[in-house]
Amino acid sequence: MIFVKTGEEIELLRESNRLVGMTLGEMAKHIRPGISTLELDRIAEEFIRDHGAEPGFLGYGGFPNTLCISVNDVVVHGIPSEKCVLQEGDIVSIDCGTLKNGFYGDSAYTFEVGEVDEEIRKLLRVTKESLYKGIGKAVAGMRIGDIGHAVQSHCEAEGYSVVREMVGHGVGHDLHEEPQVPNYGRQGQGVKLKEGMVIAIEPMINLGKRHIYQEADGWTIRTRDKKPAAHFEHTVAVGKNGADILSTFEYVEQVLHKS
Repeated sequence: MIFVKTGEEIELLRESNRLVGMTLGEMAKHIRPGISTLELDRIAEEFIRDHGAEPGFLGYGGFPNTLCISVNDVVVHGIPSEKCVLQEGDIVSIDCGTLKNGFYGDSAYTFEVGEVDEEIRKLLRVTKESLYKGIGKAVAGMRIGDIGHAVQSHCEAEGYSVVREMVGHGVGHDLHEEPQVPNYGRQGQGVKLKEGMVIAIEPMINLGKRHIYQEADGWTIRTRDKKPAAHFEHTVAVGKNGADILSTFEYVEQVLHKS
């Protein structure tokens, strides 16, 4: 069942997603060599609660923390830990969810820790570009396959691979609603997009091969070849003439451009 949102519901979703963007901006202030991923998680939980919302991921499907924090070869769903301490040259994907006024927000950003190799920086740049290529296809009358094709063709042209098993999704009263939004596909195929559908588009792109595996903790997803992965995500509302991006990277970019 795909739920089309009203204008009022989209504004509530925008509020939840804006808070996710603010939380990611708060993370940008604290990411540095020597900080543990658990400390980042504590800061995020406090920030979200201080802004009148609940962490969207905490307890969701049994997930134990506020953030999914995925370092280097972890693609997604990394569990914050005191033992996982960020090092110079790492990359770290932070995926954050909030629940406010009955609606979820969901967005992710991959950060550089200190000075990162140019090869890795390019992976981040192309993955982020592919997100916006996908968003460009989130228009009423287009199809899910058009989004996936836009992401896939952009990343594969640069020699990167697209994770197949993990996909984007609808967002609303539930964190994960229909339809699924893969980062690969054929133009003109899949569910037809309607005005008012709200979806999370989230390219998960590997420097090496596309193959992944899940660790014994039941959450952490890693690349099989141990090469790094990048992950960027926005929640968007499908519009007649273009997508309305409900989440935002503006708070992250304010911090990064100051440093």
